[in-house]
Amino acid sequence: CEVDGHLCVLASCLFLVPQQQDVVRFLEANKINFEEVDITMSREQSQSMYKNIPPEKKPVEGNLLPPQIFNGNQYCGDHENFFESKESNTDFSFLGLKPQLASKEAEP
Repeated sequence: CEVDGHLCVLASCLFLVPQQQDVVRFLEANKINFEEVDITMSREQSQSMYKNIPPEKKPVEGNLLPPQIFNGNQYCGDHENFFESKESNTDFSFLGLKPQLASKEAEP
């Protein structure tokens, strides 16, 4: 299973870099295949991402801030949702993945 972490890599997003790195480190540490997508490089990718975000998650004004996390076309959430899932030990289900054996999610 692949998780698409749609991540911005523009210099104007420097304040978001730690959030992006947090997600990437988690995925790499857990050997989860993922693809970083720079939506600033392709209007098509940006539109594709945006159409898969539920209406209640889209801002009334402005743009969504990266990282926005997807599993294929399924929207998982943003960094805040990811952080909350890590805090509650539900990070694998947040990503739409089966919990790994060492995860508390795997416990009955």
